Amino acid sequence: MSTAQTPPSISEFPVLWPVPTRWDDNDHYGHVNNVTYYSYFDTAVNAWLMSSTGTDIRNLPAIGVVAETSCRYLSELSFPEQLQVGISVEKLGTKSIIYALAIFHEVESGHWEPAATGRFVHVYVDADTRKPVEIPAAIRSAAGTLTEN
Repeated sequence: MSTAQTPPSISEFPVLWPVPTRWDDNDHYGHVNNVTYYSYFDTAVNAWLMSSTGTDIRNLPAIGVVAETSCRYLSELSFPEQLQVGISVEKLGTKSIIYALAIFHEVESGHWEPAATGRFVHVYVDADTRKPVEIPAAIRSAAGTLTEN
């Protein structure tokens, strides 16, 4: 995987989830607002989890809450663009998953460059009590296919 100094390549991610920019993503300065990058990460991870598990993850007895996030901005985005969010798993624990993420945009036909890199830490908690619990089996199985090691 790339280092903090070296931008990632699209080929480093086992999952690429398509997310388009939307009309209201642009801010007053004419580019996608910084907070929207987090929305792209969140949308991609949760949509991929639902797709790969065949389960509506909102209905599981344990839910993944975001305990930590980060984003390193590499280039600006604007509406309209088709994006690919790269998803991999940096660490699969007993009660948490650390996702390594990147947003790629197509700068010319077939050539994708990173616009941002990110990290999400999902901690699994009981849906009712909000106390930490083990990662549900379906989610563990899906995340296990994306581990880097």
